[in-house]
Parts: sequence; C-alpha cells; structure tokens
Amino acid sequence: MKQFKCAITYGTYDLFHIGHLNLLERIAQLADEVIVAVSTDEFNALKGKRTVIPYPERARIVAALRVVDQVIPEMNWEQKTDDVLKYQCDLMVMGDDWLGRFDFLKQYCEVLYLPRTEGISTTIIRETMPVKNG
Repeated sequence: MKQFKCAITYGTYDLFHIGHLNLLERIAQLADEVIVAVSTDEFNALKGKRTVIPYPERARIVAALRVVDQVIPEMNWEQKTDDVLKYQCDLMVMGDDWLGRFDFLKQYCEVLYLPRTEGISTTIIRETMPVKNG
C-alpha cells in the first residue's frame, strides 16, 4: 500500500525529458493516483513564458504516461487550493527549485519538494537547440 491516496503536481512539461519522467515516477511510487496539472499556453503567456510545444500536445504526452492517472489544465496560480480540495489530494509535489513556495497548502495536504534530476532541464535543452536561420 502506498503512503498517499492522491498526489497532484504542476508544470509546463515543455520539451518533455528524463527529469520530467523521473519526477512523475517518484510521485507514482508515493501515491495511488497521480494528477498532473499542465500549464496552458495562456497561463504561460501570463508568466512571460512561451513554449515550444502547444498545450494540447504537452497534455497528451503527459496523459500517455502509465504513471499518470489524470491531466488537468493549470490556468492560474490561484487554482492550487481548489484543485487539492476538488480532487481530494493528500499530497502536492513540486521540484525543489520551488521550495517553500506552496507551503500554504500544508493546511490541506502534505507538501513535498523533490530534488530535480541533475544536468537536465527544459532551459538546458532550449539553450542547446540549434537556431533556425531564415
């Protein structure tokens, strides 16, 4: 039996890589159900971010993973409390680069910040992508 019933996590999941998979697999080891809130293109624009892969494709990639039970859209910063309550999550997980930022959820569920996979990130992939000429 796993330690938690339902876990939720949030992210853009652009340029899906092994760090994303490692995080989701670690969450699946902790909880019976894994919900992933994938940031919409509109929400990313509000954050000043632009993705390479559009939201419907990013959500489809994440949903295809056997360790993921459900994908929902992340449309704003404020929805986290509502999501935890709506889906009855007893665990919220983020990468440790967000340490402390979501501690306000501790009144509703456990909050866990997991170490990121070293040497890989969407930023690193973007920075090493060839630039198109023309």
